[in-house]
Amino acid sequence: MKIISWNVNGIRAASQKGFLPFIEAANPDILCIQETKAHDHQLEDALLNIPGYSAYFHSGEKKGYSGTAVYYKTEPLAIRTGLSDPIFNNEGRTIIMEYPDFILYNVYFPNGQKDDERLAFKMDFNHCIQNDVRELLAAGKNVIVCGDINIAHREIDLKNPKENAKRSGFLPEERAWVDDFLSIGMVDSWRVQHPEAIKYSWWSYRFNARANNAGWRIDSFFVSENFMSQVDSTDILDEVMGSDHCPIVLTLK
Repeated sequence: MKIISWNVNGIRAASQKGFLPFIEAANPDILCIQETKAHDHQLEDALLNIPGYSAYFHSGEKKGYSGTAVYYKTEPLAIRTGLSDPIFNNEGRTIIMEYPDFILYNVYFPNGQKDDERLAFKMDFNHCIQNDVRELLAAGKNVIVCGDINIAHREIDLKNPKENAKRSGFLPEERAWVDDFLSIGMVDSWRVQHPEAIKYSWWSYRFNARANNAGWRIDSFFVSENFMSQVDSTDILDEVMGSDHCPIVLTLK
């Protein structure tokens, strides 16, 4: 089974930049999308009814902001939205799909760059999802959490760590949260398989960042430790254009 995660930075914009041909060529079994910036009723039929796929959208209350979606070939046992605390559920950030062998979270984690209040919201959101996942792990469930994490964990995960040490996305408390999240029994699947590799998933639109590969690896597949044996391969498709992020891939055995 191939699962792809991609922050498309606006699904309508991405549809003008090769989104549908990418899906046809990549042929994922599940496609997790973040930052759709649209409600499903605003989308053309070609985006709502991709041949071979069912679709589910979780849009934010604020128009043109946030939002997640999933396209899938195999119907899940259940599909739901949101975290256990409803305070985090009006921005369309989370879709949860339950399959026989695992539970998949498609998450658009908050960005904390706006101000201290927004950073606090981000950290509270992160701790809430950590508690939710911990409960699933305690119940013996296999969990995959994918999406735009909005945090570069280690210095290897961004081009200019020293220059960004005080910027949200690489703050000590954010990086420490990733440590905490992994400590409950999760692993960063790509880093496990590529311990020394340097590859990025997001580039600023400024300063020719992508052309210079001055990026950040802030999109991830976190997998429960016991389920990592079922992961065949992971990849970052940094050659795929269409957004300021690129798609990432998890293939299960």
